[in-house]
Amino acid sequence: MPQFDLQSCAFVGQAGSLPVPQNDQVIQRFAMLLEGECDLGPKVAAEKFGLSRTRYFQLRQQFQQGGSDALLPQKTGPKTNYRRTDEIVRQVIRHRFLDPDASAEVIAQKLVQCGAAISVRSVQRIIQDYALQKKTVSTTPAVAAG
Repeated sequence: MPQFDLQSCAFVGQAGSLPVPQNDQVIQRFAMLLEGECDLGPKVAAEKFGLSRTRYFQLRQQFQQGGSDALLPQKTGPKTNYRRTDEIVRQVIRHRFLDPDASAEVIAQKLVQCGAAISVRSVQRIIQDYALQKKTVSTTPAVAAG
């Protein structure tokens, strides 16, 4: 059975080798699963590819459920904006229109008192995203063209 050579990033067999792109994680993950299920065993295959045994079984389950597409690297981190929800955004805008002189700190404090889990920085981002900053008066006089 062909083996995957990590050094040359190729499948190597008796009749020759098949090189694969070095940065293709899908092929490498599939090669690990292939060797783990058909030849070396899960523990040895995971160690060979630098992954934990637990990660091996996670990838195997993903592959069994979704095929090779499931082996694509997934984006990490939160999938939704759980702090700045639509309701929180509406409340920040509402507070800003009710009291245009209120700072982000004051608005955040009001929202926290109402039970919202929001930081001052998140309020500042909402104000910036919706262009609700205070207008500043220019101190330099306009020069008339003449």
